[in-house]
Amino acid sequence: MLNIHAESVAELVRTVENGRKFCIVGHTSPDGDAVGACVAMREFLRSLGKEAVIVLPNRFPAFLRHLDPEGTILLYDADKERAGRAISGSQVLFCLDFNSFSRTDEMADALEASKARKILIDHHIGPDVRSFDLTLSMTDISSTCELLYHILKMFPNVGGNASLLPPLTAEALFTGMTTDTNNFANSVYPSTFSMASELLAAGVDRTAMLCRLYNQFSEGRLRLIGELLRNRMKIVDGKFSYMMLPFGLQHEYGYSKGDVEGVVNRPLEIKDVLISVLFTEDKDFVRVSIRSKPDVDVNAFARKYFNGGGHKNAAGGRLEMDMGMIPEYFAASVREYAMQAHLL
Repeated sequence: MLNIHAESVAELVRTVENGRKFCIVGHTSPDGDAVGACVAMREFLRSLGKEAVIVLPNRFPAFLRHLDPEGTILLYDADKERAGRAISGSQVLFCLDFNSFSRTDEMADALEASKARKILIDHHIGPDVRSFDLTLSMTDISSTCELLYHILKMFPNVGGNASLLPPLTAEALFTGMTTDTNNFANSVYPSTFSMASELLAAGVDRTAMLCRLYNQFSEGRLRLIGELLRNRMKIVDGKFSYMMLPFGLQHEYGYSKGDVEGVVNRPLEIKDVLISVLFTEDKDFVRVSIRSKPDVDVNAFARKYFNGGGHKNAAGGRLEMDMGMIPEYFAASVREYAMQAHLL
């Protein structure tokens, strides 16, 4: 049984009932959970006759475009003026799937300056509650989409009946939960299966959803994954794997954002590997994705060495470092952390 604070949900319901203009925002490099939660919230608000717009810091993966069929999601880095107006002109700001404004990169200043009522719904560790007027945060749950699902079910017009959710809200929530659990492989709870069962009964077509998520990629994407696993995967001390995806390799295989989603999990299939890291070269920094076996805490690892954080077994971060320096830095940092965590 989920322990969602009923008084907080009641306050949320009142805020929605009294509001007219809403802006919904997610974190930088939006993933399925962020995009799914934002789309689900937008469609739910629209079903109540509210004005709702989504602003994301930057582009989201192509395999999630079906969640925005009209192409109305605003990208802050592509149109700061229009996106900024959407943020500043809102009465209520929904902040979904991030625990602090710092996770929105250059959009953070606009969010902090907004006079709108700020509502956080998130499942990450350590929410910055002082920055928000209302916080609904839970870590022992699969995803923000799952948390949002259970919250929306508590609205009077839904009354616990998932079939009363708008169809795109239901699909978006199922999509975000699926991607954040790596298709039910990670961070799955009894409530997660309850959500899935109820949404399937409500009419979500999971077969079609999985096809859109996992069977719409390019040939280059599959060959890139093969290259990473065959030739680019390195293992330090037999326990700590890393792969690097520099610009040159991205260009060679026609890389698009989201193409290597999930590949960081693959080295964990090796019996003795405890931590797996993917370093992806981006503009002005290196993006870091970290995964681990169940008993290894990579949230602490990401916070200490990679300017990031996340969950116990799935975290991320960034480095402002030349790609050529990463192998030495990773080996030194993971060995130091392993000694402290008694992994060696």
